Amino acid sequence: MQVDGNLAGDDGNGRNGGNGSEIPAAWARVKRRLRAELGEDVFASWFARLELENIVDGTARLTVPTRFLKSWIESHYLDRVLTTFRAEIAEVGRIEVGVRGTGAPARPAAPGLVKSGPAASPLARLQAAPPPVPVATATAAAEPRAEAGDLSGTPLDGRLTFANFVVGRSNALAHAAAERVARHEGEGALYNPLYLHAGVGLGKTHLLHGIGHAAREAGRRVIYLTADRFMYGFVNALKTQNALAYKERLRGIDLLILDDVQFIQGKSIQAEFGHTINALIDAGRQVIVASDRPPADLEALDERVRSRLAGGLVVEIGGLDEPLRVSILTARLQAVRAAHPTFEVSPTVASYVARAITANGRDLEGAVNRLLAHATLTGTAVTMETAESAIRDLVKNREPKRIKIEDIQKLVASRYNVSRSDILSERRTAAVVKPRQIAMYLSKVLTLRSLPEIGRRFGGRDHTTVLHAVRKIEKQIGEDAVLGDEVELLKRMLQD
Repeated sequence: MQVDGNLAGDDGNGRNGGNGSEIPAAWARVKRRLRAELGEDVFASWFARLELENIVDGTARLTVPTRFLKSWIESHYLDRVLTTFRAEIAEVGRIEVGVRGTGAPARPAAPGLVKSGPAASPLARLQAAPPPVPVATATAAAEPRAEAGDLSGTPLDGRLTFANFVVGRSNALAHAAAERVARHEGEGALYNPLYLHAGVGLGKTHLLHGIGHAAREAGRRVIYLTADRFMYGFVNALKTQNALAYKERLRGIDLLILDDVQFIQGKSIQAEFGHTINALIDAGRQVIVASDRPPADLEALDERVRSRLAGGLVVEIGGLDEPLRVSILTARLQAVRAAHPTFEVSPTVASYVARAITANGRDLEGAVNRLLAHATLTGTAVTMETAESAIRDLVKNREPKRIKIEDIQKLVASRYNVSRSDILSERRTAAVVKPRQIAMYLSKVLTLRSLPEIGRRFGGRDHTTVLHAVRKIEKQIGEDAVLGDEVELLKRMLQD
């Protein structure tokens, strides 16, 4: 990150005007303020991937990974970001948002701030053209976006088909339902909508692409959209006054596949999403939706849409057990050997990797890439010692501690000198309300429990009470550094 030297020094109001060492801290405070003011869901959807690139002549240059995020932030939050930024660095008078990536920059870089990138490493060259990935968890390859209003959807990844999806106990039901839906030839639709949910790297995107390929082979009209692509298309259709035509074309397909539905934001877009799903289902067209959580836990989504999604077949893809990890790893090693015949990994090493990496298939993919890089770059065989070294960080982070709501309640109660029964009671004194709200906030942040479930664990309270507590603590953390440090300490104590 680069900072123009004109911003160095104090602004006279106790805020640092921007010397290089202070800018990262100021940017962290800006993001913390945005999180507190806008709420966790909005922040996670629009600002979690926002980064500060530089500050030049009073202009803060921010970057995001997609054009849709750039367009949405510029349309809805640019003034809010500028106001928040100026509260930390008064000299910033303008915000620019660009798109990160390998393409040309959105505007010429300021003189003297251009850095030449390093030459491609041998590992980068190795990975430039990866072989087919016969595993259940590969991420769709990056594809160029179609122009706004184009309903061809996000291109399907040719590597992600049913033929190379590795089936195990945890994903067998999801795989069977996906194949049945994709190959259905009768009247109407099956399990409508089909709703798949799973954590990161467990294969739901692979199944969605597999459905798309099989349905297209059968001659059906298919559109595969990520949530951001759906929103991007709708927003641009409104801007170009083509919304009606966009909606009619979207509803004129045979099968709609929508990935990462948890990121759909905005009342108008949620309403249009609900209308589209209703129109397709009522017309007997097939809808497949995927998310990282079940419909009931999509608190940011309109209740009627959640109800409609829950009305079909909801299938969870579970974690990878060891036999499935072995199968995925074996398939991946076979694919790599097709492109690199001299690459060998002994059964002992493969068994160790499959046993050690338990989080998801993407970590297994990363492990294979590291072993391949070692063998190719050093010209030596892959031994148990080199394997242990190559995947050390993947193993260390593979199993985050499972935190229980009861543990949160006990720790917070002890920290604030109240009893757990006080936290669960109806008492409304300040000495009890504050720790209760902090415990609710931590329960939302550190566990996968829904707001209604958290409310039930706190003496049968309504989910709106929990939501109020979460938002209040988020706001106070943004305004009170002492409380922020206090909450961070509690998080570390619970996670250690």
